[in-house]
This record gives sequence, C-alpha cells and structure tokens, in this order.
Amino acid sequence: MTLLASPPERIYLLRHAKSGWAMPGGRDFDRTLDQAGCAEAAQVAEEAATRGYRPSLVLSSSAMRCRQTAEAVQRAIDGETEFRYIDELYNAPAETYTDALDRLDSAPSVMVVGHNPAIEELFARLVGMDVVNRTIPEGYPTAGLAVLDRSGDGDRWILHDFLVG
Repeated sequence: MTLLASPPERIYLLRHAKSGWAMPGGRDFDRTLDQAGCAEAAQVAEEAATRGYRPSLVLSSSAMRCRQTAEAVQRAIDGETEFRYIDELYNAPAETYTDALDRLDSAPSVMVVGHNPAIEELFARLVGMDVVNRTIPEGYPTAGLAVLDRSGDGDRWILHDFLVG
C-alpha cells in the first residue's frame, strides 16, 4: 500500500532552523529564528543549492520560524520554485503533512518545511526506522534536510542525502 496517492519523484523534508523562545505574552506560532538559527538556515539552504537541490514546490508551515527557514531556501535557490505557506502544518501530526502532499496535483519535487515531531515521523514512514536510526540516532536536528527519492516501484523511498545546517 502506498503512503502517497500521487507521489513526486523527490521529497525534501526540512525541519525549521533553531528558534528563540517566545516573548513574554507572545505566541509560539510567532517565534523567530535566533542568530544561530539564521546561520543554520542559510547554511543548509546554500549547501542544498550547491548540490543542485531545487524543489519545484515548497510547502511550509506558516509559523514564523518555518517561514524564515523557507525564505533562506528561496534566497539560495533563486529560481522558479513556488512557495506555499500552510497554516494547518503548524502543530500538526505527520498525517497532516501526508495529506498536504496528497492534495498536490503534480510536482516533480516537493520540499516540506515543518516542525518536529511531524517531520521526523514522516521521514520514518517514508524510509523506515532502520534508516532513521542510522541517519539521525539523536533525533531530527534543526535545519536538517532529508532528500528522498521515490523507488522504482513507487511504494518505497530511498534516502539520497541528509544535510544539516
């Protein structure tokens, strides 16, 4: 049974970069990247661009820290990539991320910029726990970018690369 109804050829899973704490009286949704997070986001985005990773579509949580991470990607790839900011990806389970991917008409490659634990759970569903345990034994890092390619049979995903900002 396939996890995604019409999967793209490549999926990029990017956890937002390191963020600061919410300001007193502020909302978690509005938390911004801290100084280290800005550097992480720029570093992972630039390394991805250097390796030729250019998604045709980016789906990002609309939370500020995800937006800022996606904007770093946008600056680095400077191309024809479409960016969509989706409120429902904030504080959502992995199933919501899967549903967002399933609703796509057709895109050769899609990047999802989101939050843990959903990004790590989606990664595990796509590649399996053996790959997760070998690749990120300490958990999905901030500004971690998994590059997944669809297998020939379309039912499995193969980890092509994993970058950390």
